[in-house]
Amino acid sequence: MGDILIVDDERDIRELISDILKDEGYTTRLAANSDECMAEINAEAPALMILDIWLKDSRMDGIDILKATKRDNPGIPIVIISGHGNIEIAVAAIKQGAYDFIEKPFNIDQLMVVIGRAMETSRLRRENSELRRRDDAPAEMIGASSSFKTLKNNLDKVTKSNGRVMLTGPAGCGKEIAARYIHAQSNRAAGPFVTVNCASIEPERMEEVLFGRDGADRGVEPGLLEQAHGGVLYFDEVADMPPGTQSKILRVLVEQQFQRVGSSDKVRVDMRVISSTSKDLQEEIDVGRFRQELYHRLNVVPIQVPSLEDRREDIPVLADHFIEGFNKVQGLPLRNLTEEAIAMLQTMVWPGNVRQLKNVIERVLILGEASGPISASELPNSEPAAQDDGRVVLSGSLATLPLREARELFEREYLLTQINRFGGNISRTASFVGMERSALHRKLKSLGVVTSNKSGSRIAHVEEEVAKSA
Repeated sequence: MGDILIVDDERDIRELISDILKDEGYTTRLAANSDECMAEINAEAPALMILDIWLKDSRMDGIDILKATKRDNPGIPIVIISGHGNIEIAVAAIKQGAYDFIEKPFNIDQLMVVIGRAMETSRLRRENSELRRRDDAPAEMIGASSSFKTLKNNLDKVTKSNGRVMLTGPAGCGKEIAARYIHAQSNRAAGPFVTVNCASIEPERMEEVLFGRDGADRGVEPGLLEQAHGGVLYFDEVADMPPGTQSKILRVLVEQQFQRVGSSDKVRVDMRVISSTSKDLQEEIDVGRFRQELYHRLNVVPIQVPSLEDRREDIPVLADHFIEGFNKVQGLPLRNLTEEAIAMLQTMVWPGNVRQLKNVIERVLILGEASGPISASELPNSEPAAQDDGRVVLSGSLATLPLREARELFEREYLLTQINRFGGNISRTASFVGMERSALHRKLKSLGVVTSNKSGSRIAHVEEEVAKSA
């Protein structure tokens, strides 16, 4: 049923309570003083603790043990017992986090009721925490492109370690999903995943949010660092952390402990830190907005998360994944994409990356038809590709060029788009555009189009000499 630690300087009381609890199906451990108590807790945290306020020949009294336990193991419910009970002691114990207070000599039935309620409350809190973690954003990694495989391979290498990871990449590319994947695959998966949104927390509140508060009026309010104990703390957009907070976080990373706002007590914390940024942290360091020492502490394992432009091959499978998700969660129509819609998605500009793609899919499912495949005409586009009579609409810049230059510019941009759409695969590109592979190679050479590795995949671009002369 549960492991209960009984702390009392009177041997008869310890053994009496232990015998009663064993008869009820509990397992028990006994401690006569603070040293024995803390040793038992450090060996393995009990499911509940029964603690006497007054401990003879002990380095710490019951209130001191209560404070230390709630600081380092806040999930342990503690029932206080005392032969010198009064209102002041009871109030002090409850304010420090005790579940209840019972005066000696106590009624056995009353003790069993309190223990049962405390164990049930503790169980419900654990279940609520687990449910909240399950409701968090999923840690599913979706994709099959070369750049995606490189990313996933790098993430898999760091899951089993405890090293700090720095995820870099443009906004919306999936850095938090990558962080959650590391957490879900690690030996801390059963622990919490706590996100610190450095860009959204007001600078004057940052320390209270991170470190918590210990005030006489409100008692102890754990901060995000304490909530991440045993799990992962994720600094989202760490470059936006206030400079004053950076030095304090640096000290936490070095000492693995901190002080709540309004308290001088040290709080020990065991957590893994993952950070992310869409900014160039070296530039932030150069202009004095980010501490170099903190950068080196956080950037133990740097991992680049590719933009959607670098993994256009994954757009169809990502789109299908989002469609299934919106159908399951929101009841939106379960529709498939036509080949034309897929082609358009793969050739669109995605400054918002995967997040923007997800938003586009949701918008189409909400505003579009209730059934049937999603057509290219349902997708958002800055300017129509064709008029009602089928004529292609030229951009203003293209329409002002002579035919030869306009054709060359169109061919270059068209082939760049198609090659990147197929992840740098020339054979697939040649098949789609209807050219022999050798003819396509000659055409690319004449247009100054080359491919090179970027983020683990082949990306087409224009040679520098051609780009400068254009």
